Amino acid sequence: MELHKLPLILILGAVLVALGVVALSRLNTQLLAVYRSNQSFLLTDRDNNILFITKNPKDYYAQYAQSVPSNFKTLLLKKEDRYFYWHFGFNFWGISQVIGNELGLSPRKASSTISQQLAKILLEKESQRNIANKIKESFYTLALEAFNSKENILRMYANSIYLGNQFQGIETAAQGYFNASSQNLTTEQIVQLLATINSPTSYNPAGDLNIEKAKVLSSSLGAKSDSFIGAKECQTNIQNYIANNKPILELAKYLPNNINKNLKLTIDSDLTQKARSIVASNIDVLRSKKAKNAAVVILSVPDNQIIALIGSPDPSSFSDGYQIDMSTKPRQIGSTIKPFIYLLGFEAGMRPYTLIDDREYKYIGDGGYPIYPKNYDFKYHGEMTAHYALSNSINVAAVKTLEFVGVENFNQFLIKDLSYDPIQPIDQYQLGIALGGLEMNLLNLTHYFSIFPNQGKLTNLKIFSDSATNENYFPYQNKDIAPKNFVELINKILSDRKTGIDQFGAVSSLNLPADNYALKTGTSHDYTDSWVVGYTPNFLVGVWVGNADNSPMDDVSGQIGAGRIWNEIMQVMLNSAYNKNRQFDFSDIKEYQGKDGVEFGLAGDDFKKSQDIIKEQDKAFILSPHNDDVFIFRPEAQIALKAKDSAVWTVNGQNYGAGQEIFFSPKKEGNYQITASSQSRTETITVRFINN
Repeated sequence: MELHKLPLILILGAVLVALGVVALSRLNTQLLAVYRSNQSFLLTDRDNNILFITKNPKDYYAQYAQSVPSNFKTLLLKKEDRYFYWHFGFNFWGISQVIGNELGLSPRKASSTISQQLAKILLEKESQRNIANKIKESFYTLALEAFNSKENILRMYANSIYLGNQFQGIETAAQGYFNASSQNLTTEQIVQLLATINSPTSYNPAGDLNIEKAKVLSSSLGAKSDSFIGAKECQTNIQNYIANNKPILELAKYLPNNINKNLKLTIDSDLTQKARSIVASNIDVLRSKKAKNAAVVILSVPDNQIIALIGSPDPSSFSDGYQIDMSTKPRQIGSTIKPFIYLLGFEAGMRPYTLIDDREYKYIGDGGYPIYPKNYDFKYHGEMTAHYALSNSINVAAVKTLEFVGVENFNQFLIKDLSYDPIQPIDQYQLGIALGGLEMNLLNLTHYFSIFPNQGKLTNLKIFSDSATNENYFPYQNKDIAPKNFVELINKILSDRKTGIDQFGAVSSLNLPADNYALKTGTSHDYTDSWVVGYTPNFLVGVWVGNADNSPMDDVSGQIGAGRIWNEIMQVMLNSAYNKNRQFDFSDIKEYQGKDGVEFGLAGDDFKKSQDIIKEQDKAFILSPHNDDVFIFRPEAQIALKAKDSAVWTVNGQNYGAGQEIFFSPKKEGNYQITASSQSRTETITVRFINN
């Protein structure tokens, strides 16, 4: 060869080698893409416990192991590829034996290395054994060997082999057949899986032929084995694996239609299991009171991560509406709305020491019908502080507070500040909001309550560790809802269990062995819904009890129903790692001397003004009856005439008597004009008596 041509030949050779490397690199990239696409994606909890596994494009479960167990590797190589670490993808001695077999000179019928088998699996041409495909597989085998370590090839192979019953890879098969991790497989279990490789349909561990095949293989591999897992046990494990691998009822709505990556949730599956057990056991007790359903939401604060979400006592049951996730179904929230009403009241000038007269008031509803707000116990309790009223969940005082705040102002707070989405036009509720008529689901209610332990901030809910994914399901904006000092007033009231004794009793499911918690109960009309939302500075627990079909329970209040479940879950939380024993911040609160003892407000308060701010707006002098009241006439009928102070009473212009309260007996049906006069005030109303 002429010397001047040598550089050209070298250049051409180098170019060909480079082109070959590039071509092999592309082939390797193609195989790796297929390998990655064949992986199942995992839904895990906050502690990386697997909650759900997707199926891959082949309709297989394929949970990839991060490493191949050494004992599996040893036996696998003995069986499939003894010279794996010494060849470059091809066993030429084996190939020569195959050629000899074709010529009738050798009994050997196969010679595929693990690298060749992996290429064949990833190319998905296992059933097409022609020359063209074999040549193609050879190039892909070279690509694997050129760009991957032996350990990586072995790991990909162990994750790619099909082992029957929709199980791909050793990790999936280990869990599906033996309910074990691949790292904890026994020698017998490994041999049973190896016996499956050549014929996954006929020889998998759930079939009757597997153990016989495994015994023969065990002998040839020199593996001591005498305790194989029987087919029936494997079949049971398969059934459990599939049953446990269904999307969890409460989480299904948060899963993307096509999961294309592993997703880690903020959910604590161990805590969820404990809480669901508490729900189920208490519902068994409450069935006697016609309560069949319950839901629980637990948040960690201040980050507002959902750590437990329970919408059913038993999602596997098809009875009693247990397939319905009640954590996201709107229901009437009862008195749980009251802390928000008082929060706005405090912002508008009220204080916990503000005096409110709990008596009969008359309001006219949208339809022109009179409304007389009633308390839970159907009694009126006279003048009381806002502190006492909220602690004891007094309905009338809440209505007066909402009236003071302004219904429209409160509606705007719900819609604009909290991003509340009502199920009917918000202006239809009117003052009925204070009486518990508003509908909301437990998850949203619990979220809104988080402003109290979070010092007035509404932080977006989180159910995924990946924040971007959360925004697809919780489109709220993180924002300041209320000033910290007014939130402190609410927390001070809701954490005071002593003041609430009158309504809730000294011994109650609302009492806990702690001093840094607050709560609010709720009971809806006709006992269709029982609520408790309670919190510490570290976590928040919301509970609903009722019936999925909206049927009423037998006198199950928030305390009796949801309170039972809430108490037990709170005790679990208080003894968990989530409890950091933080105390509420009351640094902005100042004590004042009220007429009945020490009360509290904020520094710089005009005590007298805030104390009487509700009374000053109540211009009524005649307290009973109300203007335009209608009564049934009876000859013996009497109605009480009551004023704020001692007054002179006249009826239809005729003097009738004097005093703060007297009784009037009409002589016949018709209209009566009643006037009460004192030295400073006069008021006239009209009432009517009719025949029934």
